[in-house]
Amino acid sequence: MALLDRLREGLSRTKQQIVSQFDEIVHRADAQVPGADEIDVDTVEALEELLLLADVGVAATGRIVTAVASRASRSKSLRDFVKDEIRAIFDGVEPKGSEVSASKHASHVVLVVGVNGTGKTTTVGKLAHFLKASGKRPLVCAADTFRAAAVEQLAVWAERASVEIVRSDDGSDPAAVVFDAIQSGKASGCDPILVDTAGRLHTRVNLMSELEKIRRVAGRAAVGAPHEVLLVLDATVGQNGLAQAREFSNVVGVTGVVLTKLDGTAKGGIAVAIAHDLKLPIQYVGVGEGMDDLIPFSAANYVDALFQQQW
Repeated sequence: MALLDRLREGLSRTKQQIVSQFDEIVHRADAQVPGADEIDVDTVEALEELLLLADVGVAATGRIVTAVASRASRSKSLRDFVKDEIRAIFDGVEPKGSEVSASKHASHVVLVVGVNGTGKTTTVGKLAHFLKASGKRPLVCAADTFRAAAVEQLAVWAERASVEIVRSDDGSDPAAVVFDAIQSGKASGCDPILVDTAGRLHTRVNLMSELEKIRRVAGRAAVGAPHEVLLVLDATVGQNGLAQAREFSNVVGVTGVVLTKLDGTAKGGIAVAIAHDLKLPIQYVGVGEGMDDLIPFSAANYVDALFQQQW
């Protein structure tokens, strides 16, 4: 299945909630008196309510509806105008690190972080599978040494993806495991090195300090490491994910986002809020439970999938 089709399928719940209403708003706006530049207040308010319902967020919604209300020309349909505004939000996000699949580092170290329950370990396994299929030789590091069965879970994913894994005993120092994994990866020529860290609440200062220690130790094992910090966010939690992202960014310098469980929410607009409010690029999205259900994020495909005309 093509990536666009898979993204459309993953966004199906969000589309079911907003598509018919959006089509009605567009139809009403485009049917207004020819030559009238301004859109009526009721249409603008209906659009604002719809975007908020999809979890686009207050700030991003405000930007979009303000642009729509003040547009100087009716030469473009409302549908295309809204799509262009959202694309512009994504275009305004500057990448903060090298993409995993296009790294120039000999051993590209990727720290995967997030709160409990977002699907970090699953994401590491799927990402390893995707990268191996792309011609890479990834190594996964089981640095979640505290959660029961976390190491075993990652080992299962590593076996399914046919990639190497560095692991240690439960309760081991996570930073030491990361150091060993980077050294091992460099010696064996693995690239990239994907580090699965323990889930931690962003409000727990001691656990966030431990994450900062892992970052420091990684830098001793490889120049510039970690070269990328991917924050795994659960799309179903909506705007709460923004607070998580801010705290993780403050501690470990998040460079990109993996948005999981997109297929399980009707609030897929959270991707727009992430780009607008946090200025963080979304690099991958999870659209299912299978090995191949982690796909690279495309803003253009996302916008087309979300606002595809139904009638």
